[in-house]
Amino acid sequence: MRKIAIIGASGFVGQHLTEYLGTLVTYPVSRVELTSSLESLVRLLTVNDVNAVIHLAGKAHDLKKSSSPEEYYTVNTEITKKIFDAFLASDANIFIMVSSIKAVTDDPDSIVTEQDIPDPQTDYGKSKLYAEKYLLAQTLPENKRLYILRPCMIHGSGNKGNLNLLYKVVRMGIPYPLAAFQNKRSLLSVDNLCFVINELITRSDIESGIYNVSDDQPLSTNRVIELIGEITGRPARLLKVAPGLIKVMAKIGDIFPLLLDSDRLNKLTGNYEVCNRKISNAIGKKLPLSAEEGLKKTIHSFFSDSLGRRHL
Repeated sequence: MRKIAIIGASGFVGQHLTEYLGTLVTYPVSRVELTSSLESLVRLLTVNDVNAVIHLAGKAHDLKKSSSPEEYYTVNTEITKKIFDAFLASDANIFIMVSSIKAVTDDPDSIVTEQDIPDPQTDYGKSKLYAEKYLLAQTLPENKRLYILRPCMIHGSGNKGNLNLLYKVVRMGIPYPLAAFQNKRSLLSVDNLCFVINELITRSDIESGIYNVSDDQPLSTNRVIELIGEITGRPARLLKVAPGLIKVMAKIGDIFPLLLDSDRLNKLTGNYEVCNRKISNAIGKKLPLSAEEGLKKTIHSFFSDSLGRRHL
């Protein structure tokens, strides 16, 4: 039986992954404390006869910009180095690092592939890239495999962020004023991510390497708004305010604490397409959920949560 150490099991992806694996087979899971010494990590992996290490923990991108740059490099880079060193010194065979597509770029001008030369501009993206470079620079024994996954925006039950904001806008009947922007953005259902991870830990025919992970089809923000309206029974009110005026308002939001600033505007209206062809070809199977199916499942979870709170 495969034994797995999940670092970051209490986080958003970690909780979903633990539940996902539990529905397939009972995987013995060890929880690793990030404060453990290198020797303690090696001992934990060895004593528990761990076969696969899944590294999910990290310092997420801070939209409020209240985090210091040092926090990103301490957590995302240095701790990842320590965990990977422990993996190399142990008998575990598989290491999966969940990095980020932001390790490649923050504002792509074309569809992002694994062949793109990384050029992140934020400390978050840079810290992820530095961790990737360290892992790839180490000598990997023949009996070990290394997978670096670069997911785009992950969503699912319990998700927080811009999807929640859009959901609240539609639920409250507020017109969405950014409909004049036409865009395409790749999303990733957490169920599809869990499916990919399970394939990597249960098969031996997938080569080590870097893999972008996304749903198969990109969606426009307008389409996301429409889907929310369909599920909540509150038809989307798409308002096409002049983009020039919206951008001026976002610039003001960069200075004053408004709901919209340039960063959020870009996340809602900018293009960010990710090519997942490499991982799809490697797995040779269709992802469980289409982009719209996965998004509908997430929206349904928001709707169910709001109904539950209303009846408390």
